[in-house]
Amino acid sequence: MISAGDFRNGVTFEMDGNVVSIIEFQHVKPGKGAAFVRTKIRNVITGAVTEKTFNPNDKYPTAFVERKDMQYLYSDGDLYYFMDSETFEQIPINKSVLGDNFKFVKENMDCKVLSYKGNVFGVEPPNFVELEVVKTDPGFKGDTATNATKPATLETGAEIKVPLFINEGEKIRIDTRTGEYMERA
Repeated sequence: MISAGDFRNGVTFEMDGNVVSIIEFQHVKPGKGAAFVRTKIRNVITGAVTEKTFNPNDKYPTAFVERKDMQYLYSDGDLYYFMDSETFEQIPINKSVLGDNFKFVKENMDCKVLSYKGNVFGVEPPNFVELEVVKTDPGFKGDTATNATKPATLETGAEIKVPLFINEGEKIRIDTRTGEYMERA
């Protein structure tokens, strides 16, 4: 059990049959009246973010979200197969569970599979990946406008904006959290 007075960023707990994680919290002690805890919480399963205030004495059961390193193997239709690196057990995960940033993951990359009581609800790709540029327009000498970008297609099929000096066949580093070009690899 965790009391609302002990809330910290990243704490997960069960509330009203849902598993929620604290994004932001603030202990408020007004001049008049009782203290309270103002929070911004995310439903771990659906991803919905809401703001809620708690009495510091409220108690909630702690929820343990399991984060397991697994290797992405291949996809077959709407199912994506991951392998546990320790037991070599393969599990299929539906496409609807994968986030938008999964488009930067290629086969044999390690990801974190998030589950609660055995139910998988999310997949976190590595924060930074190195991918090859498969298709992009050539950059012309003299096109040196500040922060000028052009579209590029990566080996996973994802499209991002890259600087003009990047050419086809080059490997680049991408931040999967924002989907932005970082640097040449």
